[in-house]
Amino acid sequence: MRTLQFTFPATARAAHRAHVGVVGSGDLEILFEPADAVSATVRVRTSVEGFDEVWQATLGRFFARVPLAGSWELNDAAATPALVTLRLQQAAQAAGSDASASHPSTLEAS
Repeated sequence: MRTLQFTFPATARAAHRAHVGVVGSGDLEILFEPADAVSATVRVRTSVEGFDEVWQATLGRFFARVPLAGSWELNDAAATPALVTLRLQQAAQAAGSDASASHPSTLEAS
């Protein structure tokens, strides 16, 4: 298992915790914990080697549109970038984020 760590600027706040997805073949689980911070910290656990730049780009695009502050735990089971984006958007919506509502196009990307 590889563990990747990322930090992105974030200003939006969430109302509560969120849990979406499952750890299963081709899927992704996301656990989100809101925080009074100016960043989103993301820890990705994945068994897939060689996709660090893809993770950086996918997460960077998401947080540029949905700058939701807090702690993000992503448990990957070989999810595609489109599914990662979908699960991130679902987690933001489940957490009651205003930022997710203002960017519905992230759901269309899946």
